[in-house]
Amino acid sequence: MKAADTDIIFVPGYLGSGSQHWQTRWVMHFKTGRWVNEADWNTPDRSAWTGALREIVFEATRPVVLVGHSMGVATIVHAAQSLDATRVRGAFLVAYADVTQNNWIPGAAEEFAPMPRDPLPFPSLLVASRTDPYCEFEVADDLGAAWGALLVDAGDAGHLNSESGYGPWPEGGMTFGKFLSRLKAA
Repeated sequence: MKAADTDIIFVPGYLGSGSQHWQTRWVMHFKTGRWVNEADWNTPDRSAWTGALREIVFEATRPVVLVGHSMGVATIVHAAQSLDATRVRGAFLVAYADVTQNNWIPGAAEEFAPMPRDPLPFPSLLVASRTDPYCEFEVADDLGAAWGALLVDAGDAGHLNSESGYGPWPEGGMTFGKFLSRLKAA
């Protein structure tokens, strides 16, 4: 599948993605890139966040590929079973934030825990860091296996955000390109 043939929908996490974040850079790079727009990025609200994702997927005019970061991964996983699997062709999931660690995002555990363990109804790839302060690698590995996601070990990469030194993140771009090329267009 080619990027020009798909709606690439970016799903940021808690507080959104800042101007230097790789998601912000990528959405500007892809002509078919679009944001999920949340009314409030500062307050996790599973119903609102998954509702906004379902709406943008419903409005898409091409096959959809989801690109989630942090709490955006949790949003995608919670919405997955209610998304049209014939429309969503894949999900590129980066740096899942463990919502059971409720001490770092107020309200996250109450809103998003427990995480579904059902296999995702579309192909997925999960990039996880061994030094992510918001999710132990073993937790990401376990959930990724439950979801049926191919796990990519990012090594010592922190939370894979601009604060961890991942602004443009060209390695991630190459990984995304390979993932995209393996997806079926129809």
